[in-house]
Amino acid sequence: MLIVLGIDPGSVICGYGVIEKKKNSLHVIEYGVIKAKKAHNELPNRLKEIYQRLLKVIERTKPEVAAFESTFYSKNVQSLLKLAHARASAMLAVAMNDTKISEYSPREIKKSVTGKGSASKEQVQFMVKTLLNIKETPEFYDVTDALAVAICHCLKSELPTKQSASWEEFIKKNPERIASV
Repeated sequence: MLIVLGIDPGSVICGYGVIEKKKNSLHVIEYGVIKAKKAHNELPNRLKEIYQRLLKVIERTKPEVAAFESTFYSKNVQSLLKLAHARASAMLAVAMNDTKISEYSPREIKKSVTGKGSASKEQVQFMVKTLLNIKETPEFYDVTDALAVAICHCLKSELPTKQSASWEEFIKKNPERIASV
């Protein structure tokens, strides 16, 4: 059994989703959004809200790992900075509980959930609902994005690790498999 917290950080709305992987099945434990802007207008207060609320989610659900979407380049530097701050608040909440952190690119997440790295938000949402048997459509894409990151981690954790980086390394590790001529 593996419990994974997926986080889609944002300085206004932070989505989160906790899923459990048992053998070959995935189940939702909890999901939601932290509407930081409604609680406090100033960025430091919003970051504090994200941190405190995620701490409570972590205490309730006790995830073994938290999965994040890796940061992508943005043309708007101010937006990127605010996102980085929100992401840091979320990561700090996770780190304070000694929970492992994994990161995945947006393309990697979309591909693992939909089979297509350039999938739309609607396609990701549809597949997340299907894979997790969620009946109602969450109000915000932030929720299904967070759940998609958690699903991606569960699927990626099943893959075998890379065995050898080069032929030279393979030969050193497996001398009995080399035939002499």
